[in-house]
Amino acid sequence: MPAATAVPAALAPVDHYPVEELELDLRWWAAANYLTVGQIYLTENALLQRPLTHADVKPRLLGHWGTSPGLAALYVQLNRLIRRTGQEVLYVTGPGHGGPALVAATWLEGTYSELYPAVGPDAAGVRALFRQFSTPGGIPSHVGVPTPGSIHEGGELGYALVHAAGAAFDHPDLLVACVVGDGEAETGPLSGSWKVPAFLDARRDGAVLPVLHLNGYKISGATVWGRSSDEEVCGYLRSQGWAPVVVAGDDPRLVFTDLQAALTDAHARIRQIQDHARSGGDDLRPGWPAIVLRTPKGWTGPDVVDGVQVQGTFRAHQVPLSGVQTDDAHLALLETWLRSYEPDQQFPGGRLAPELAGLAPVGDLRMGSTPYANGGRLRRPLDLPALAGYALDVPSPGTVSAETTHPLGELLAEIYRRTTTPDGGGTFRLFSPDETASNRLQSVFEVTDRCLQAQVLPTDDHLSPHGRVMEVLSEHLCEGWLEGYLLSGRHGLFATYEAFAMVSASMVVQHVKWLQHAAEVPWREPVSSLTILLTSTCWRNDHNGFSHQGPGLIDTVLPLSPQVVRVWLPPDANCLLSIARHCLQSTDHVNLVVADKQQHLQYLTLAEAEAHCAAGASVWDWAGTERVTGDPDVVLAAAGDVPTLEVLAAAELLRHGVPDLALRVVNVVDLMGLLPSDVHPHGFSADHFRRLFTDTADVVVAFHGYPRAVHQLLHGRPGTARFHVRGFEEQGTTTTPFDMVVLNRMSRYHLVLLALAHAPSGLAGADELAATCRDQLARHHAYVREHFEDLPEVRDWTWTG
Repeated sequence: MPAATAVPAALAPVDHYPVEELELDLRWWAAANYLTVGQIYLTENALLQRPLTHADVKPRLLGHWGTSPGLAALYVQLNRLIRRTGQEVLYVTGPGHGGPALVAATWLEGTYSELYPAVGPDAAGVRALFRQFSTPGGIPSHVGVPTPGSIHEGGELGYALVHAAGAAFDHPDLLVACVVGDGEAETGPLSGSWKVPAFLDARRDGAVLPVLHLNGYKISGATVWGRSSDEEVCGYLRSQGWAPVVVAGDDPRLVFTDLQAALTDAHARIRQIQDHARSGGDDLRPGWPAIVLRTPKGWTGPDVVDGVQVQGTFRAHQVPLSGVQTDDAHLALLETWLRSYEPDQQFPGGRLAPELAGLAPVGDLRMGSTPYANGGRLRRPLDLPALAGYALDVPSPGTVSAETTHPLGELLAEIYRRTTTPDGGGTFRLFSPDETASNRLQSVFEVTDRCLQAQVLPTDDHLSPHGRVMEVLSEHLCEGWLEGYLLSGRHGLFATYEAFAMVSASMVVQHVKWLQHAAEVPWREPVSSLTILLTSTCWRNDHNGFSHQGPGLIDTVLPLSPQVVRVWLPPDANCLLSIARHCLQSTDHVNLVVADKQQHLQYLTLAEAEAHCAAGASVWDWAGTERVTGDPDVVLAAAGDVPTLEVLAAAELLRHGVPDLALRVVNVVDLMGLLPSDVHPHGFSADHFRRLFTDTADVVVAFHGYPRAVHQLLHGRPGTARFHVRGFEEQGTTTTPFDMVVLNRMSRYHLVLLALAHAPSGLAGADELAATCRDQLARHHAYVREHFEDLPEVRDWTWTG
């Protein structure tokens, strides 16, 4: 690799800030602050056309004031930058409780009224704006789904910067301004997110401009970084690859002037870094700009209330004046506070003053209207190849084995080929915490490399500053990067070890909630689904122990919105290919796909797999023994790859040992199909469920995850007591594959014993087979402890019918 050359350090001349323009920006800010306070407090008398009364105040005071003035100040300054440069900007708000400030800002720029005509650009619209905030049937207090320009709600703190980075990847013309609150900065995910410069490629990506907004307090306690010195804060940021500057103060004119200069310099520096890289320069540590903004909490709000300091303290965090419904003194303070923003001047005749309305950028350059925050406007269907070129040849069921995820890796490599643009960017990325090759997806490295903005050593494997496989040992970053990438209009996949996907489980929950509400917002266009491949599963340990076992993400997502959540358990590689294609083509879903990476028997041809996955579950006639007419005596059902193996092995034992038993074998690939059809869109109809499981036969279920999950899904189906589920029971260690299923009582021998316990009595061979199974379990116990591998008849088992 050629030696890095330094990016020129000279900045563009500081933009002149005429006094008259400063005064207009301060008036716009006053208007935004007025609308923010009004949303929190008022239900009537929205523009103070008469003295304020207790009846004008909301009965429930909800919302957060403390962070809002700083958010609005940055918004108006970014508007100025956009008007001057034409820069496309996405505004990501980490302090999500600043929702009223962003709603106010998008109303002032005109976007809000365009999207919500009932909240018009007039006095009636201001009243509607106030009445809808944090009220039944209205909008949430966060910068949520209904807020124009938002891809990040910020209700659960820690994900602002990682979402910002995901949006910047492969969007070379985009600047993502990301506000990080000092409370949020204390979280683990946000602490990891500062590593963005190590993954941001100036040639093909946009830029992230973090604004660390320090106002000193959380809800009631001081923040670590709020009490840290500028030297300490900036030293840390520099160590992560940023070049920070500090803007601090409580005088609005001075802060606005300094903030405008900092934004101007930051934008000029970003353009220099990008121009240098895109003209062939190479600097892996350019020092991306960052701003540390220190302003008082509750800036411009009530200073002292009831003799207690409020502004600049934690008491300004939410509602500084809490007694306005009944306390005359508090009501008078509220009116004084509101009138300090001179609403008559900012809203003459009930409308925003024309000179203030003119401060907004035009069209989609408005941050509330940017298509980057409504990614479906930018999304194009993923160019997928035909699956036939990647499918495994399966001459007969259960006779050949393969690494189930390897064909998917080959498919992903072709997707990379098809979606990579001439400049090295693209519309698809794989995200994985240092596990791409471990999870058998290494074929992608035939097309691209791992991304890291660092010197490449001869000993490195497929590492490049311009690689587009995103590996970082943080499930939070992988998940969050993918979320930002999808919400801004692209496609991707997150592959991770099953147990450690739980690290980011809460992020998955938040994304499901986002998509659930987005479906109710007419102007939000569909975005690519979030697809998570869980592999290195609980049933295969190899060198890993009990810590690597945990199928809990399935349980986490099952109760969530049925309109959003899908759980897939492909039994083999061809089913995985079919499901992966479906997931990558889908929109507005969260797909959980569970498939182990190790060698597994393969069962279905591609055509059979396509039909099986489309049905969601099928009777595998070739594996059962039921009579041509009538119901089976017992149903063996499998959901998952290892459960499928054990069910088929159990079926073979029953076929040979108890030939008079009428046995049906069912395989379930779409887990949500077990729910009733009136509960989930994928729920099997009553007729289909009956065709699979009958209405009366006992059903022995081998399930990939915790057994209680299946019982939860079956609620509402006929005769649920007849379903006997075996699955992962929190038993495991570093042991053999078969010992894992034995420890959790899901082995073929356990399944046979369970089936015989619910079969008709008196069947020839039943007692002998039961005794054989018990003997085999005892033999297994001794054998694996002496030989450290499974019994040959287990290890080498294939389906013979």
